[in-house]
Amino acid sequence: MTRFTRPASRRLTFAVLAAGAGFFAMLQSLISPVLPTIQHDLHTSQNTVTWVLTAYLLSASIFTPIFGRIGDLVGKERMLVVSLLAIAAGSLLAALAPNIGVLLLARVVQGVGGAVFPLSFGIIRDEFPADRMPSAVGAMSAIIAVGGGLGVVTAGPIVAALDYRWLFWIPLVVVAATAVAAYLLVPESPVRSTGRISWPGTVLLSGWLVALLLGVSKAPVWGWESGRVLGLLALGLAGLVAWVLVESRSANPLIDMRMMRHPGVWTTNLVALLYGAAMFAIYAFLPQFVQTPTSAGYGFGASITSAGLLMLPMLVTMFVAGLVSGRLEPRFSARAQLATGTALSTLSGASLVFAHDARWQIAAAAGLFGLGIGLAFSSMTNLVVRSVPSSQTGAATGMNANIRTIGGAIGAAVMSSIVTAHPQPNGLPREAAFTAGFAMLTVLSLAAMAAALLVPSGRRTVRDLRRAGTEQPAQTDEPVPAAVVGPALPAPANG
Repeated sequence: MTRFTRPASRRLTFAVLAAGAGFFAMLQSLISPVLPTIQHDLHTSQNTVTWVLTAYLLSASIFTPIFGRIGDLVGKERMLVVSLLAIAAGSLLAALAPNIGVLLLARVVQGVGGAVFPLSFGIIRDEFPADRMPSAVGAMSAIIAVGGGLGVVTAGPIVAALDYRWLFWIPLVVVAATAVAAYLLVPESPVRSTGRISWPGTVLLSGWLVALLLGVSKAPVWGWESGRVLGLLALGLAGLVAWVLVESRSANPLIDMRMMRHPGVWTTNLVALLYGAAMFAIYAFLPQFVQTPTSAGYGFGASITSAGLLMLPMLVTMFVAGLVSGRLEPRFSARAQLATGTALSTLSGASLVFAHDARWQIAAAAGLFGLGIGLAFSSMTNLVVRSVPSSQTGAATGMNANIRTIGGAIGAAVMSSIVTAHPQPNGLPREAAFTAGFAMLTVLSLAAMAAALLVPSGRRTVRDLRRAGTEQPAQTDEPVPAAVVGPALPAPANG
């Protein structure tokens, strides 16, 4: 098989990146609604089947920044193909899994493909000219965000019409074809960093991420005060401190700590942590709320498919907001979009606290939250991309995605603890518990909005880069992306 010698068109490149990133995002949420079906089919326990989600989360959190960094070193398009092949191999193994052990292994292999996110953003930065990059980043962010929600919507109909194993067969076919297209169509990286992988940093990063995420994700089951959870959280914190110290002293760090201390990076990462917690909380528990039987005194007794349809307004609004985000940036900065997105999510959470008795109220709140997600996702990625040298785009965006995942794990775990505390005699959650949970995600969104106001302006970002001596223009014949040197130029026709 031979590569095309001529550079592929940017539209084809973007289509390949969108297919890979979109389907990986779907795999994050596609399995959640059908865990009881998997538990019954594979004859396992409820506690064991939850590892189908946990194994995927842990694997993706480890490999996303590592493969992003390797992509910066050896070529983003090469690691993109490797990541897509990992998703395809994991999907094949999961579709054929005869027992829960094989399925868990398959989910670990699928999680390796998490690097498609940072690699895709890095390739966009390398290949797109200055006036198109914010729009491309915004569109990609919208596709990723919609992909995550689309899994909740499509899982029910697919399982009802076919079988839960088709939740793996369909991604296998699409992602395998995408891997071939990536090999043939995505140009080789014109921008690469130098050095080598810091293996001590890699081991420490993997260790503290596993300890932290495992402790947080299992806290609702094991109990926040259990020795296992407290031990894992303490181990994660100690590993984090050790990792920062090792990376700060390394000549070839996996993640450059100077980059992480940059005002444009750490403030955006703080927003990602808080906003990820709110977003994953509403993803996980708004469908659960509407599926609650009416005998509980609230809820609508909706099926998985009906609950997914109530999430459609969120998917539509987040996609539209993500698409227009980059085009708005010349007049509505990424910083302003981030603050606006978090404000809209705050309003959505507050509306759920006081009004959740009718389906239209749920749909309206979901649509409003979707607007917030679309603006926030696009602007976060654009802010990170513009704050780091082009040779560190993969590592920086990978770490931002990881921090958002950490926030999501925390938000989902805390929401689960709130909702399941003090159930009714019939075992169903109380309405007051959901109300308290919606109040929590409102507070999280409000805190994210406050953090968004700390993000520096575009001019200050460039000034800080120059002072730190880390500003590096892309080594390519294309114009230097506007996100590297300042505010975006008007788009003719983020994240």
